[in-house]
Amino acid sequence: MFLGEYQHTIDTKGRLIIPARFREGLGDRFVVTKGLDGCLFAYPPQEWSNLEQKMRSLPFTRADARAFVRFFFAGAAECEVDKQGRVLIPANLREHAALEKEVVVIGVSSRVEIWSQARWEQYNAESASSVEEIAEKIVDFDLGL
Repeated sequence: MFLGEYQHTIDTKGRLIIPARFREGLGDRFVVTKGLDGCLFAYPPQEWSNLEQKMRSLPFTRADARAFVRFFFAGAAECEVDKQGRVLIPANLREHAALEKEVVVIGVSSRVEIWSQARWEQYNAESASSVEEIAEKIVDFDLGL
């Protein structure tokens, strides 16, 4: 399980140090793809495989399902951790997430999210006021909150 929030920088070549706590769970090779809310999602191989199987069950006859699968898979890249604990984030993914210098890497249960610091701060500011409202809406999911 991935937990926590870490501040990092991405270098001019597009390399990002993955926090040591996340490297263990992600492994030496993992998949990074376009995420929702303007960030990137990183998955260890087994989680990616599970997600792929679920996506295969989506009805390809529905335009919205096809669009989501294209978004998710076409933007994906396998990344490899180097000896310094860095991964090269492909240019198209850096552009999607507006990654330039200051980056926030967060753990979200089964995945890691990579955010530009500016977007992360904006997202937090916008969502902070609605967290209680969201909690009320998901109470039916029996999460034990």
